[in-house]
Amino acid sequence: FEQQPGPGETLELLPGVRWLRMPLPFELNHINLWLLEEEDGWTIVDTGIALDDIKANWEAVLATHCREKPVKRILVTHCHPDHLGLARWLGDKLQVGTWITQGEMLNAYAWFHQLPNYDVDGMVGFFRRHGLDAARAGSLFDRGPTYRGRVDGLPTEYRRLLEGDRVRIGGRDWRVIVGYGHSPEHASLYCAELAVLISGDMLLPRISTNVSVMSSNPDGDPIRLFLDSIARYEALPEGTLVLPSHGRPFRGIHARVAQLEAHHRERFEALVAACDVPKSACELIPTLFQRELDAHQTMFAMGESIAHLNYLEHAGRVRRTPDDGGVFRFVAN
Repeated sequence: FEQQPGPGETLELLPGVRWLRMPLPFELNHINLWLLEEEDGWTIVDTGIALDDIKANWEAVLATHCREKPVKRILVTHCHPDHLGLARWLGDKLQVGTWITQGEMLNAYAWFHQLPNYDVDGMVGFFRRHGLDAARAGSLFDRGPTYRGRVDGLPTEYRRLLEGDRVRIGGRDWRVIVGYGHSPEHASLYCAELAVLISGDMLLPRISTNVSVMSSNPDGDPIRLFLDSIARYEALPEGTLVLPSHGRPFRGIHARVAQLEAHHRERFEALVAACDVPKSACELIPTLFQRELDAHQTMFAMGESIAHLNYLEHAGRVRRTPDDGGVFRFVAN
């Protein structure tokens, strides 16, 4: 798809499926959102981050496409701010409800209200135990709780989505496919009649989805969960049109799953080789990311480095050896 929608515009990909593209204020500079047409209204899938210019873009879209037929519901794939950020604002404005999985909604409340180990102190302390130096830890701490600043309130009630649910939109069934690893309980949507998958962040065309360990679940194995989740997409037809949250829509779902599986296998082998002597997750960031990282990127890089090491530890390929300073280090078995 060479053409893409401009700010405040939509592009019809298929009858009843419209693509919106909203900017983001960091290196991952856009998010794709979707409008699904019904006989008597519209369904919004994902909302964008809480910024005034994004609200202005929504005002333009609503004035153009939703003037004669109202929005009936907001579907949110997961709780990250670029997806959930304007759900409360749009819901209040349009007087409609938000549909989301329970795991995502509860995680959003925990981050928004900075509950213990969902807060900045918990995150920075966790990263310090994995070797993050004082300077970079200070940069993360100084940023403060960014989630609340990027989410314009949270819905006070929601419609819970479950694995296998079928949401009837425009006379077609959209099946909920729950995935794990990138977020607690991510909901993708598959329409067999259209052969379309709204993949959210679970399957992106050019970059690998961030998969991080959270301080609230320090020994978790999210990469195993992520790989198990994307393997389920191999049951969908190869010609499925994938609508990702970042990048352009694409076909070739089986090939993309295989690429991501190969990417992580390569990362695992590189880390095992680098752990010939004990190293912390922070010391291993350059093995995974061969470029300079700002504070925002460092947060994701630390989470992903720990996630790869936890996977290898659960698989028995490395073991952790906390030294006298209390920092976890990993060495190959």
